[in-house]
Amino acid sequence: MTEIRAACSPGEVRIAVTDHDTLLDAAIWRPGCPDGLEDWHVVRVQKAAPALGGAFVRLEAGQSGCLSTRENLIEGTLTAARVSRAAQNGKGLRLRRADMPTEAPSAPKLLERGPTPLDELADRYPDAPIFVDDPGIAAKLPVRLRPRLQRCQQAFDAALEADFDILGSPEADLGLLTASFFPTPALVAIDLDSTGAPDFKGNVAAFPELARQIRLRNLSGTILVDPAGVKTRKRPALVSFLREALAGDPLKPDVLGATPSGLLELTRPRRRPPLHELLSSPHGQALSILRTILRENRPGQTLTASIGLVRALENDPDALADFISRRARPLDLVLDPNAPPASWSLS
Repeated sequence: MTEIRAACSPGEVRIAVTDHDTLLDAAIWRPGCPDGLEDWHVVRVQKAAPALGGAFVRLEAGQSGCLSTRENLIEGTLTAARVSRAAQNGKGLRLRRADMPTEAPSAPKLLERGPTPLDELADRYPDAPIFVDDPGIAAKLPVRLRPRLQRCQQAFDAALEADFDILGSPEADLGLLTASFFPTPALVAIDLDSTGAPDFKGNVAAFPELARQIRLRNLSGTILVDPAGVKTRKRPALVSFLREALAGDPLKPDVLGATPSGLLELTRPRRRPPLHELLSSPHGQALSILRTILRENRPGQTLTASIGLVRALENDPDALADFISRRARPLDLVLDPNAPPASWSLS
């Protein structure tokens, strides 16, 4: 039976779609710091950029983005737009033109939030019950989803916790092969390898699990796959098998073919940030610290941490308030400018 399970912790909801013991989809939702995908804004045009196919715009909170349009926009004017790609991979928001509201504001303004990752997965699996372990999160969901909600003590068991944690690892077991993931600002490189003697059939057999890992980790943009143990001249024959393995992906990746050097090239639309970026960012690490303190019931009320970690918590007051409420004691943040980026202690 397919289930959507939402594990709630301060500032974060980790979402897993499961079918018995198989993880079908995964996502992270941060209510206090949403990624903004499909948000509806009125924005101010800062600078036309016809070479980039649009213009740079300013949003209500001072955030900037790139609006894609073929129209000539006048600097300083207001226009409506929706976010088509969340900020990620060192790149800012990407927006597309939208309808202006009937009563247009006189300054940049957020008009409407887009669907959350939980909304998106609930629509993708319309018959799946939604198990939530925090009533506060349930209240944030659209009314149409509430009949599907089921309260539970713990949304993730130990096995699901382990499966979700593995998604933050740079490696994945594909059965006969192992995949190593190397994200860069320009592309994601995936190296397939084996301790045995991989062959053409071994790569084909590994492709369905590789496609699942790409989807679970939300890898996107240009992706290059280096097959294991297949001669360069034979690699183009792998393209159709990789395309078949990716056919069920809701983002509809486009398998372009094999490069002259024998790498399999595909593109997957960029929408929400990839999972590894959410987990490894200072914000992701800071929320993980709060979750660890609660899970292990650690004593102390002074959290001393690096600049990045403290700033991330200060920028997410909802997460701090939830943490303090769950723990029933205050938390003081102390910034250590000399601490390594991931360093923290509780005293």
